[in-house]
Amino acid sequence: MTQPEPAVQMASSDSDNPPRGTSRAALTLGALGVVFGDIGTSPLYALQATLDPRYRLTTSITDLYGIVSLIFWLFVFVVTIKYVFIVMRCDNKGEGGSLALYALIHRQLGEKAPKRWLLTGALFATALFFADAMLTPAISVISAVEGLGVVSSAFKPWIVWIALAILTGLFAIQRRGTENVGRLFGPIMLIYFAVIAAMGGYHIAQHPAVLTALNPLYMVSYFQAHPLFSFLSLGAIVYAITGTEALYADMGHFGRIPITMAWLVICVPALMINYMGQAAMLIQHPEFIDNPFFHMVPPSLTIPLLVIATLATIIASQAVISGAFSVTQQAVQLGFLPRLRILHTSSHAQGQIYVPAINWALAFMVAVLVIGFQASAAMLPAYGLAVVGTMLITTLMQFVVVFRIWHTPRWQGVLGFVTFVAVDSVLLASGLAKLFEGAWFPLLVGLIIFTVLTTWSTGRRLMRASMLEDSLPLAVFIQSVATTVHRVRGTAVFLSASPEALPAALLHNLKHNQVLHERVVLLTVQVEDVPQVNSARRAEFHAEGHGFYRAILHYGFMEDPDIPRDLADACTGTDLAFEPLHTSYFLSRQKLIASCAVPGMALWRERLFAWMLKVSESAMDFFKLPTNRVVELGSQLRI
Repeated sequence: MTQPEPAVQMASSDSDNPPRGTSRAALTLGALGVVFGDIGTSPLYALQATLDPRYRLTTSITDLYGIVSLIFWLFVFVVTIKYVFIVMRCDNKGEGGSLALYALIHRQLGEKAPKRWLLTGALFATALFFADAMLTPAISVISAVEGLGVVSSAFKPWIVWIALAILTGLFAIQRRGTENVGRLFGPIMLIYFAVIAAMGGYHIAQHPAVLTALNPLYMVSYFQAHPLFSFLSLGAIVYAITGTEALYADMGHFGRIPITMAWLVICVPALMINYMGQAAMLIQHPEFIDNPFFHMVPPSLTIPLLVIATLATIIASQAVISGAFSVTQQAVQLGFLPRLRILHTSSHAQGQIYVPAINWALAFMVAVLVIGFQASAAMLPAYGLAVVGTMLITTLMQFVVVFRIWHTPRWQGVLGFVTFVAVDSVLLASGLAKLFEGAWFPLLVGLIIFTVLTTWSTGRRLMRASMLEDSLPLAVFIQSVATTVHRVRGTAVFLSASPEALPAALLHNLKHNQVLHERVVLLTVQVEDVPQVNSARRAEFHAEGHGFYRAILHYGFMEDPDIPRDLADACTGTDLAFEPLHTSYFLSRQKLIASCAVPGMALWRERLFAWMLKVSESAMDFFKLPTNRVVELGSQLRI
């Protein structure tokens, strides 16, 4: 079924303004629980993974100080300067993320925007995000549960099954929503950051010289000591900044300043104190290299630490699952995915949604990853590549804004561009060196999801063009039938894919029933490239004469269409009476016939598009149309 096809238009805003009725302190605490769960739990595995025997690194001062120095300066350059001070200023009405960034550029530059590579980059970054949404729960939870191995080796055979049980419960509760338990996320993460800072502080006190590791000269010594293995280890050091993209993607929920404050005041100090504490401990106790995070506390405190770490990893997983739901909603609204069933789990929090198809697809893939890889260390190469790939795409898209929208002085823009692209490219190259150790996974998943996104978008465009070719101009149609066809009482709303097209359902209804209603509304839903549309701009009507009206309902890509409600609101005070009990909705249902006879997509992509068209959510449910007032008329179509 087609209909209606979102049209792409655009807008921008001030991301510094917090949502009304919420204090900045509360938003900062909330950001801790949602935005920083992923990067906050990186100490569980980042340093341990970097000291993997394959890199031939040791617990010497040169290696440990070099690793800590690299982590610190990645925090400075990648997270703080690039994301916090530059990328997060590229907001679209306060919203962030690759699709929002694409929308911002498209709106600001219009026809001058670099369409092909920009759209390709935005969609591939979105595809990599879904790969990340599979990897984050698997790695985070199993890395925490692996702490049981420190308690007793008897737990090791059960680690995978315990992790699966926790993850299964996590996905099972998604349909109930996370609004109530979500209020605990911030306080729990605050406790977690305080705990890891205290752990690190204790060991720093035993070896205060580790504070000098922040000196960038230790990075130079690190690479001089063993250039090749230092380069390869960058693919593991990058695990310390996993979750950075969440700062930008979740900006719409909390605002730029609360996220900035949470990062600078709480997260960076706690994380660096813990990493330096791990390094200080390993210098004195190199035998703890197998799991330095859980060895930072005495055996009597391992279980409490395990509980806190597991709660933190569950929160990190919850955040990325919720993010996958939000990205799915954006992709559906912008026309890159077929309509999916989207349920709201809160009566007043707009962002609280549940997408069953995505939830259980993620649950299946997470279970496959846990069972297939068995340990967090085996999954980490895949994780790093997904993160760095998304970062590089964001960097390239961000500098379109810097150069062409902000008009930054060329020397500043070039200096920043070269620096950030160089850093991202080196990290990506190091990650690609592990292509056959698991780094192939995000590339494979990304390519599959990218193919799905582009196939749906291209198929819709071809279908829309085919239907437009067979359509009549509205003025010609009205002149030819308005006075010759029998009119019946009531209002008929025909959903149209395009404001210029005559709906196929109207022609089929006239052909088979040979009647028209006294009021005929040709309705198009347009999804614009802004998160929300002002209610004053929601609807526009154009009287075409003889009881015909063109209507357009505008929605943002973060909004849910509700046609009966918004039509009723828009018709208030106009000469177009909207009576729900005397209004019928006519939908077109197209059955796609995949064929090589008509130039379009490859046959296999046409078949994929036809399948997605078949399984997509019905327009009746998606647009909240009353079930007893809907008439569907079908036809066959080739593209």
